[in-house]
Amino acid sequence: MTRTAIVTGAARGISAATARRLAADGNAVAVLDLEAGQCAATVAAITDAGGRAIAVGANVADARAVTEAVAHVEAELGAPTILVNNAGIIRDNLLFKMTEDDWDSVLSVHLRGAFLMSRAVQAHQVAAGWGRIVNLSSTSALGNRGQANYAAAKAGMQGFTKTLAIELGRFGVTANAIAPGFIVTDMTRATAERVGVGFEDFIAQNAKEIPVGRAGYPEDIAAAASFFCSEEAGFVSGQVLYVAGGPRA
Repeated sequence: MTRTAIVTGAARGISAATARRLAADGNAVAVLDLEAGQCAATVAAITDAGGRAIAVGANVADARAVTEAVAHVEAELGAPTILVNNAGIIRDNLLFKMTEDDWDSVLSVHLRGAFLMSRAVQAHQVAAGWGRIVNLSSTSALGNRGQANYAAAKAGMQGFTKTLAIELGRFGVTANAIAPGFIVTDMTRATAERVGVGFEDFIAQNAKEIPVGRAGYPEDIAAAASFFCSEEAGFVSGQVLYVAGGPRA
């Protein structure tokens, strides 16, 4: 059965890999990011491989934009019953340097965005009697220097996920979270630049601290999302899976 998935923040990185993987699994995929044009490469990768995808531009922290985006997806691909919430930003700084805008913008995109998207999509999931929600958390939820805002948002995603699992389970909807460790993306490249370290050296330094001895890649997270979104994962809900190469990564 072909289902429709929405993946937020899917112009690049983890979400782009997840969108490609869900399409390879046989789903139609709405590739959503702030600007539709930013999603062109991800959509092309899916369609070139024989899949079905559309680009959708929306600010996930804007309630009206979310409502319109989900309606657009329904009209173009069918009612969405799979949702992966990964839209996010970073505004790293030590607490005494962090501004109110640094705090508010990060919490808004991550948590308000996941709330608005989930609220909009759950109506279709409940109507279908089937649904999958996957929220992206992070190992930073355990605490990370210079990321009070991001850590709070990612810890909040875990509580949000567990509550969705309780509320929506009776309607055939599961909700799970993935907490990635060090993943090679544009975001980690930007972090390396900010701290003044070459990206390859930055990767090598982090890999030394990971029990499996390597950095993670977006495809590692996409594989976990694929499982959570599958038919076989129907008895798995409210879980937080740390995909980090080891328990302390």
